[in-house]
Amino acid sequence: MGTDTVRTPAAGEAADRRREQRGWYFYDWACSVYSTSVLTVFLGPYLTSVAKSAADPDGYVHPLGVPVRAGSFFAYSVSLSVIVAVLLMPLVGAAADRSGRKKPLLAAAAYTGAAATTGMFFLGGDRYLLGGLLLVVANAAQSVAMMLYNSYLPQIAPPEERDAVSSRGWAFGYAAGSLMLVVNLALYLGHDTFGVSESMAVRICLASAGLWWGAFTLVPLRRLRDRRTVAREAALPGLRQLAATVRDMRRHPLTLAFLLAYLVYNDGIQTVISQASVYGSEELGLGQSTLIGAVLLVQVLAVAGALAMGRLARTYGAKRTILGSLVAWTLTLGAGYFLPAGAPVWFFVLAAGIGLVLGGSQALSRSLFSHLVPPGKEAEYFSAYEVSDRGMSWLGPLLFGLTYQLTGSYRDAIISLVVFFVAGFALLARVPVRRAIGDAGNPVPEKI
Repeated sequence: MGTDTVRTPAAGEAADRRREQRGWYFYDWACSVYSTSVLTVFLGPYLTSVAKSAADPDGYVHPLGVPVRAGSFFAYSVSLSVIVAVLLMPLVGAAADRSGRKKPLLAAAAYTGAAATTGMFFLGGDRYLLGGLLLVVANAAQSVAMMLYNSYLPQIAPPEERDAVSSRGWAFGYAAGSLMLVVNLALYLGHDTFGVSESMAVRICLASAGLWWGAFTLVPLRRLRDRRTVAREAALPGLRQLAATVRDMRRHPLTLAFLLAYLVYNDGIQTVISQASVYGSEELGLGQSTLIGAVLLVQVLAVAGALAMGRLARTYGAKRTILGSLVAWTLTLGAGYFLPAGAPVWFFVLAAGIGLVLGGSQALSRSLFSHLVPPGKEAEYFSAYEVSDRGMSWLGPLLFGLTYQLTGSYRDAIISLVVFFVAGFALLARVPVRRAIGDAGNPVPEKI
């Protein structure tokens, strides 16, 4: 019998790990279409136009009797969705760690978000409240699902593989976003050819993201596996559980210090992602096809950027590479303030700069944090991370919306976000990550 066909335990374990990793990548492939097509491209301008159609003569809508400038409604809805997520994520994360059953929770969150996104097909006329409600449900569900998804990373990849695995996951997501944006662009630009109105084309694009999300979520649900855990006490209600998690994290102050830095600079990243299309359409006067093309450019370059920054991290370490990306973010955002209106070429240049740093800064932040999580508390700690990733990003949209409400200028609103990148850089630079990894009880990689 030939020995080349014998599968050793080590080889079998490595093959099983790679299979699980490939399944894990596919959740990024499934859900990133929501982030790209819905949150970044179509929903902001479309929901803003729906709100404006429902506004009074002074340009205000009145949800629950509260006067809100129609141009700020989308930003405020994003903020509300994140507050809802803050209440849910710690509870779900602690329950996942205590039960060891992440997959059913991931399925519930993913399919709730996919259903709400598919329901955006019915957003038309002056139904801005329906649009706000569906956005809140979809965005909160996406945050909960991403928290569970991220918490698998320490379990499916040893320390030396995490930067690469995390970067590949982001690359899969941006590749899916690029593919769907090509389809969306064809439908949107050719809506007359297909016999549908512009509004109907947008609604089809929104709903298709929900269908894509639900369909491809089946792949990770088949390949990821739950791990047995030691029975622990029941999870506490949402905010009490978050407080308990933060109290536990105080035993690891360097992990908490990294999380604070990430909270600050990622708030800027998430706000740029969610508000860039509004800035382009409302301040720069760019058409929807230009915005879709720019976001498509971001998605394509983000695939290369995520993989390239993963390689840079092997040489310079994840921390230094992230710090470099924050410098690039600051310069890019500053340049965005001076973009001339009605000049798509310069908007494309700005999009290229964002694309090259977007995926890598997020992927490396995720993998770096995975080293700082005490074993057995992955979902619980990643719930706090996701609060930073999407949860606390209500501050950025709130600042963006308030700045616009006070000044009436989207340029002032976009430049106000620079503070998040500058402060985040200063906070991250002070974190001794090698010592933080050791204090969390994890092996320290050679390059970090």
